[in-house]
Amino acid sequence: IGMVTDVGGVNDRSFNQSSWEGLQALDPELFEVNYLESKTDADYQTNINTFIDEDYDLIICVGFMLANATMEAAQANPDQKFAIIDDATCADLPNVACLMFAQHEASYLVGLVAGSVTESKTVGYVQGMVSDAMNQFGVGYIAGVLETCPDATVLQYNANNFGDIAGGNTAAKDMITKGADVIYHAAGGTGNGVMNACDEEGIWGIGVDCDQAVVLDMKDTIITSAMKRVDIAAQDISKAVAEGKFAAGVHMYDLSNGGVDLSPTRDHIPADVLEKVEAAKAEIIAGSKTVPTTTAECPQFTLK
Repeated sequence: IGMVTDVGGVNDRSFNQSSWEGLQALDPELFEVNYLESKTDADYQTNINTFIDEDYDLIICVGFMLANATMEAAQANPDQKFAIIDDATCADLPNVACLMFAQHEASYLVGLVAGSVTESKTVGYVQGMVSDAMNQFGVGYIAGVLETCPDATVLQYNANNFGDIAGGNTAAKDMITKGADVIYHAAGGTGNGVMNACDEEGIWGIGVDCDQAVVLDMKDTIITSAMKRVDIAAQDISKAVAEGKFAAGVHMYDLSNGGVDLSPTRDHIPADVLEKVEAAKAEIIAGSKTVPTTTAECPQFTLK
């Protein structure tokens, strides 16, 4: 199994790292796993082609930024199996599995937390890049915040970069200056700078993709994280290939199958807020509550 990272790198302490940790947890007697890091967009195609040339059974491309490179390679190499995380533009190709996550659901849950614990009624959100898929994080978060704090202000920033730690730090500190006392990010490595700012300024941070309170060693700063089990998804598709059960198309991971959820770090969340979160989670799974997924459904979302 070969994994190609986006520009955030394998040690982004976010979804590249989680994907790689999932592959590393596979049985080493059955699987050989390797990764190639992409430093720039130009590396995507080169790294994919390296694994093709080395005859890997499955190539996992991490992130929607690899969509064009994945599509081009899949069309040119119909016998090569691919998986891509967070993109479904290749869903019609017979050799690509699209590993998708209901990130709006997990973001809604952490939004409920943010809207419940904010004292200033001003919270922040930093996004790594604007796209339909990425916007779901912000839309879900804002919907959750306003559900519990209808008069809240949600400060928003598009970093347009998944690897700018300094930029994330600056953006978060600007939000804190404007009164934010809780900040959520969906910005990959840039988000590490956001969480550092929260730690430095003594406000609550909310992580993403993995349990960042543990990964970043900030258990008294990061109140919880919106988890996406990219590690499990990477394992699932790898095992399917090994068992001859590879299936192209969309593989959806959501609250109902444990693909997304709050992280296990919840100690600082008040009991009544956790009850609210669990009730909302049950309603979403039952289909009685629908979380918005588009900016058209969330006029408070302002990123361009």
